[in-house]
Formats: sequence, structure tokens, C-alpha cells
Amino acid sequence: MPGERPGPGPEFLKGKYGLHNAPEVEAAAEKTEQLTGEAPKTAEAKIQNYLDRLERLVLDPKQEQQKKMFGGESRPRALTLLREMVLNKYVRPNKEKMAAGAARVEERAARNLGIEAHYGEAELAERGDIAVKDLEKSLDNWISYLSDANEPYPVWFRYYAFRNVLDLGDYDKDKGEFTKRSAGSTRLFPDIDRGALAYVEQMIEASRDPVMLGRLQKAQQAVALEDIPQEQLITKERAAKFAKLSFAKQYAEGIRQAGEITPEMRQETHGKWVKYQKGTDPTALWASLQNKGTAWCTKGFATAETQLKGGDFYVYYTNDRQGNPAIPRIAIRMQGEQIGEARGVADNDQNLEGNMAAIADEKMQALPGAERYRKASSDMKQLTSLEKKVTEGLELTGQELRFLYELNSPIEGFGYESDPRIAELRGRRNAESDMLIVFDATPEQIAHSATEIRSDTKAYVGKLEPGIFKLLSQHPQIEHIYTHFPDRPIRRERLKAGGKTAEQYIQEIKSTVDAGGQRMQIGSWAQSMLQKEEEFRPSETVQDIDLFYLSVGDLMTPEEEKQRGYLTTQELFYNPGQKTRIEEYGLELAPAETGPELRRKHKDQPYGDVFWVGTQPITGRGGGPRVFSLARLSDGSWLGSYGAAPDDQWIPNDRIVFRVRK
Repeated sequence: MPGERPGPGPEFLKGKYGLHNAPEVEAAAEKTEQLTGEAPKTAEAKIQNYLDRLERLVLDPKQEQQKKMFGGESRPRALTLLREMVLNKYVRPNKEKMAAGAARVEERAARNLGIEAHYGEAELAERGDIAVKDLEKSLDNWISYLSDANEPYPVWFRYYAFRNVLDLGDYDKDKGEFTKRSAGSTRLFPDIDRGALAYVEQMIEASRDPVMLGRLQKAQQAVALEDIPQEQLITKERAAKFAKLSFAKQYAEGIRQAGEITPEMRQETHGKWVKYQKGTDPTALWASLQNKGTAWCTKGFATAETQLKGGDFYVYYTNDRQGNPAIPRIAIRMQGEQIGEARGVADNDQNLEGNMAAIADEKMQALPGAERYRKASSDMKQLTSLEKKVTEGLELTGQELRFLYELNSPIEGFGYESDPRIAELRGRRNAESDMLIVFDATPEQIAHSATEIRSDTKAYVGKLEPGIFKLLSQHPQIEHIYTHFPDRPIRRERLKAGGKTAEQYIQEIKSTVDAGGQRMQIGSWAQSMLQKEEEFRPSETVQDIDLFYLSVGDLMTPEEEKQRGYLTTQELFYNPGQKTRIEEYGLELAPAETGPELRRKHKDQPYGDVFWVGTQPITGRGGGPRVFSLARLSDGSWLGSYGAAPDDQWIPNDRIVFRVRK
């Protein structure tokens, strides 16, 4: 990243892998020579040139790369290509082996229970699909994390970690080591332990940089020696030995040295907030997190230093057994004058513990940028209340169930992934019975096929059929539509659009403030589409448009979703002269003005939410056909764009809005 702190990157990677001789590094050097007329000469310069290229393609610091949706956010297209390359090498070719391995494990478990189990071709295919999906998800977690430009790791370390994670299975806690991945392994890629990764990075840096080693040794002196096991004291010899270990052993050591927060400690809520001033020495912050069981990347000295350069850092410490506020439970990192992130210690995804939500909320309300976290604070309080009621065996009200099933909006939290309590609480419920409560309906008022729709139908929960959206549009009393409850909702909306010029839309969007208090923005690609007069032609009069928001997976057959995993643009919604998938179900393209009108209207789009607008593609700035996208990200609400060439792929979880066919 620009301004990245100096590190041992090229020298370390040269010694570890001879990376300067790798074909991809040589190819990057040739590319640089073609563009600049000068080739990198030394081994270290070649590696640095290669890392710089990775930075431009994957982290995209100057926002120059074409974007695709990845992990719920708009990321450089190179990430999608990287993901496909890895899956094609490590996962998909071994589907049959993974299915057979999973079946053997299940058969063995069944025999131990005195049950004879045998899996035929259909059952094996199903287990292969499940294994592939699970591995894809665990890989996606790593790609999303290591490609996030907001994370403090230098590029060389991101490369090092990802290269090695691909060869690792999960962590064996009994042996304290990682399993080795082999072809056909059903073991997931390792969990992300942010604290352990930061530890690995700081130790490698200490092995190569005497200044970093000295600072770490000085920092350790700030911690009471009895609080640090003797084998964890950092010396020049220990750092050098650590750097020579395999990544698997380095990562395992990082996990082992973390310490833990006991159940007894988690019950404690009394403590105090400590503020670490922007730009100050990171020693005190770093020392306070050692061996305390947090998964925060701030446990790494260099990471703590980087984060303090960006803003103030607040930590809430609860009392230890001696009554001293020493157990870190909440972290609030400022980025400039705004809250950058808030994290807890409930799990490795850094969710807040239930009994910490109110404390975090009170603190954040006194800090600038709290608007972004207001809903998350409210949702976490309500989720904690529900958890308590369920634990006590109390019934949940209809309003509480609607919240739990996220009928009105997604439950927002502070961790990297959804709060695990959501799935746990839902797992204790009977969804079929709960549907009657949340929809306020009798069994007869919930239709599961087109033939069951009546004048008093309140909900449709079933697969889509040809012409279904035309039929649903004739029954406005149907408020709830799902292909699968509660995971695949379909939302309807009536929009008034048109009667404005492109310039009016641009001015209105840029002058609109969203619910988070941030001014809306238009991406350069999207603005070039709005200004494409021959293609962006909004209606001269205001018109009512009936819209449906749905997932691409809703329009795919089970076989397509399992085996292929995508539909192309020409299959899904735009192929002049040919019938597309949306037309089969009674939908059509929305007018061009739908995108900017929805952006202007949806001031309260949930944080992290993204969807696309199914219109006739417009030629963007770079020459390729594109459609509009709407996203609410950390830097505000955006009208963006997305490639919609005939062969561009749309995956099952992509959400797109279309108009009901007239």
C-alpha cells in the first residue's frame, strides 16, 4: 500500500522460495521493461516489482481496476480470477475424492453406532457438492481478508500468508499443529486468527530488522516478566529461528501464545476505558494485549504502530482476579476523526460479547462517526435480549421473531462475519411454525405454488414458476415472498421515476445525505454511463415502475446452482432477439433511470448491502457494457457500475432488481 512501512519482504521471500526466479516474477519484470524501458536488475528489485504489481491488481490503491462483487463488497476483478484459479487447482478437480472421503467418515461413524450405511452415486454427488461449497467459503474468507486494503499488513506478508494457507488444513488443538492438505482433502482451510498472523509478521520482521527487534525487546520490558512465559521472550536467536520455520509451525506458535479469556473472566463487566493517542508509541497498547486471548491483529507490534498512525485507539479492559482492569474486551479504532472499526473478543471473527454491547454503545455515542454503528449497537442489544429469553425458556413475540429472521433488515454486528448467535437461535426454532407468527397467517394463507395463490394469501414460500411475477403483481396483498425461508427473500417495490435529465440525477445524488450522515457518491464509471446521452435516455415523464429484488440463484435450477454456479448476462437478462431467464418468469429490463432514482431514494440502505439494477447495459468509460449498482460501504452510499458483457457471470447470491413485464 502507499506509504507501506518498510519490511524484510523481498529479501525474506528470496531466501525462503527463491521467488526472484519464479516465472510470474520474470513475467512481471518483462512487463515493467515494456512499459518503462527499464527492467528491475537485482533479485530483490524483481520481487518488489512483482509485489507492486500484485498491489495494483489486488489492493487497487488508486481505484483503477474494474470491480466485481466479492464477499459482499466491490473488489478488483483480479480477485475473482485469483479465486477461480485456486479453486480449479485445489478444490474442483478433487470433488470425487472429497465425496468418497466424506462418505467413508460418515460410514465409519454409522458403524460405530451399529448402523449399516452405504452411499450410492446420488449421495456421493451430494456430499461432493457440500464439500466443495464448504471449501469455497473457507477460501473466500482468506481472500477477502488478505485483499482488504484497510487491513494493516504489508503486501509481502499478504503474499506469504496466502501462498502457505493453500497447503494447510485445519488446526488440531490436541497436537497443537496444522494438518497438511492433500488432493481430495475435505478439511477446510485454516480459520483466520488475526492475532496469530500479526505475531508471525512481527517475528519475521524482528529476524531481519535490528531496529524492530530492539523495539520489541524494549516493549516486552513494559510487561511484567511473570506475565510472559520464558519461551516467548524475544531474542535475536529466537527471531532468526522462528523465521526459518515453516509457515504452518509459525502460525501454530502464534495461536499457542495467544492466551485465553476464561468463562469466569467473560462474566466480568466492570473495568475502564483507556485511550491510546494517535501517533504515540505503540508499546503500551501492544503490551496490554499480550497473552490475553484476543484475536485482534493489534497484538502485532508493527500492526499496533500502523493503526495508531491512523487515529486514536480505545480499549475497554475488565477487571482481572486481582481487581485490576487488565483483560481487553472491546477495541474501538479511529481512522482520522471517524470510528474506523469496533471489535470484541466473542470469537475469532471479533464479534462483541453480549454483555459488552451496551458498554461499547455508550462509548461510541460519544465519538464522531457513531451513526454508522448505531444500528449495529441496537441490533446487538436486541440479540442479547433474545438470547437471554431463549435460555430462560420464554416465548418470543412476533416482533422478536421478525427481527431474528431478519424480515425487515439484516442484523448488523461488529465482527467480520454474522454473529453466530443468529444461527444458533434459529437452530432452536421450528421455521414452519414461526412463519405463521411472523406472517400473521394461517397455513392456508401461505402459498407454496402458483395454484395455491388466493385473494387472501399473505405469503408465498416456494420455487419460482413461469409467469410467477406477473401473478404476484396482481396480488399486492402478498407482503412476503421467499423461495426458501428465511434465506432467500424477494422484495417488491413501486418506484416513481423519470422526468429528469442525467445532470439533474447527478446533482441530486451528490447533494443527498444518507442515513449515516455521509454525502452520496457516484463512481467515475457510473457517471460516464449517466453522461452517455445516446444510451442513457430517461423517460421525459414520471412513471410508476413495479420492481422485484431477487437473487440470481432464484432463477437457476438446482443443477445449475450446484454444478455450474453462475448464469451469464445473455442467459440471465440481456440477449437481443433471444428469450432470457427473467422473461420466462414474467420480468423484463427496468428503465435506465431506475438506478439513479433508487440511489437517490434509498438513503437508509443497510451498511454492507449491495445490489444491481437489471437494465439494458450502457457503454461505460472503459468501453465495455455495464449496469448500475447500489452499495453502502464504509465510505458512504454509492451509485456504482458493474460489467455486463454477454459472457460476464452472475453468481447465485448476486441480487438484482427487475421490472414486472407490462
